[in-house]
Amino acid sequence: MAAPFRIGTGAGFSADRLDPAVALAREGALDAMLIECLGERTLAFGHRDRRLDPQRGYNAWLERRMRALLPPCRENRTTIVTNMGAANPSAAADRTVAIARELGLHGLVVACVEGDEVTDLLDPDTPFMDEEGTLRDVGLPIVGANAYLGADALLPALEAGADVVIGGRIADPSLAVAPLARHFGWRPDDWDRLGAGTLVGHLLECGMQVTGGYFADPGMKDVPDLARCGFPIAEVGADGAAIITKLASAGGSVTPLTVKEQLLYEVHDPRRYLTPDVTADFSAVSVTAEGRDRVAVGRAGGARRPDGLKVTVGFEGGYLAEAGVSYAGANAVGRGRLAAAILEERMREVHGIQGPIRIDLVGVNSLFATAGTPGAETEDVRVQAALRSTRREDAETLLWEVEAILCCGPAGGGGFRGQITPSVVTRSCLIDRERVRPRLRLEVA
Repeated sequence: MAAPFRIGTGAGFSADRLDPAVALAREGALDAMLIECLGERTLAFGHRDRRLDPQRGYNAWLERRMRALLPPCRENRTTIVTNMGAANPSAAADRTVAIARELGLHGLVVACVEGDEVTDLLDPDTPFMDEEGTLRDVGLPIVGANAYLGADALLPALEAGADVVIGGRIADPSLAVAPLARHFGWRPDDWDRLGAGTLVGHLLECGMQVTGGYFADPGMKDVPDLARCGFPIAEVGADGAAIITKLASAGGSVTPLTVKEQLLYEVHDPRRYLTPDVTADFSAVSVTAEGRDRVAVGRAGGARRPDGLKVTVGFEGGYLAEAGVSYAGANAVGRGRLAAAILEERMREVHGIQGPIRIDLVGVNSLFATAGTPGAETEDVRVQAALRSTRREDAETLLWEVEAILCCGPAGGGGFRGQITPSVVTRSCLIDRERVRPRLRLEVA
């Protein structure tokens, strides 16, 4: 039998740790490494950053990641496939080439995959994908819109021999499906194998979620050496069945339970998990322990891919203001509630601000307030206020009023902190895949 294809995770979100990826690049004997760094808000912020500087808009940690990972990946012939390009794949690819040259990695081939930017293809009356209304109803300026590209957009780069493939809004599991399809020669309509590859990508895409990181709950679900938790590896066969594992030297654990938790993550209908590559079917997936930190997965299937591609549309969200003060000791909750009532009254009636304002008592009801679940009484609370507004003056007023609470009462407030940051809002819609035209550019270091 042919040796399994080894693919590992180098990141599962935009600010993920670097050292587990370096360890995998050096010790994992990987054929490919996927580096997944893109969420909806991350992409919208990337568009905002690119507007401020045409050379920005890609992942903020790209340079540090590439400096650390390019040498061992080149030495071990590991292909890097990533969506770190975010809103500016071209600049990300150019920076990667420059880093490779600085490191003396001459001949390294970097592929830039573009075409996911579809802002100009959308109409204000485009309906939302999963809620009532249209883009026009948001009433905010669009900063950018990107379609989720699939494995078919990445395959030409891999077929051209790219050592590094950098794209923007590539669907998370497609980062794994593409190198698997290339290696095993899967047909573009081999839905069962593409479904199996999508399962592999889905299990890898969130990094430590499948090696015990997000699984951990002390006393309930203990995970060893969590401070040095490793990233996952998949050993994949030609049929898409795989073993999920990790480096023996890394912390964390891979068990049927860690795999099942990640398997269910963000999967609303296991029979119809929609991606650009396939309508995957996870309903009959088998999860079996094969030894210490080795879990076999198989029996994923698939059907024809959707005709439309999901699009994330980012909007300017105005200013986000957040500020808080703390109360401790006897009747801390009562004083905190009084402070919250004063803030609400002054913002509404004195300053006339009618937009949404949220005021929480952290320690009593901050995380459960949305669900209306009552919290326990405590002697240590923090009044935390927030608002979003297109007017900076409104944001500044909130900070002013929260700080004033310290001396204007009620008694015993302290520890004021406040900040104003730009914000974004995202919505999703669909676009006919035939309207989206991926583009490939190759550059050699």
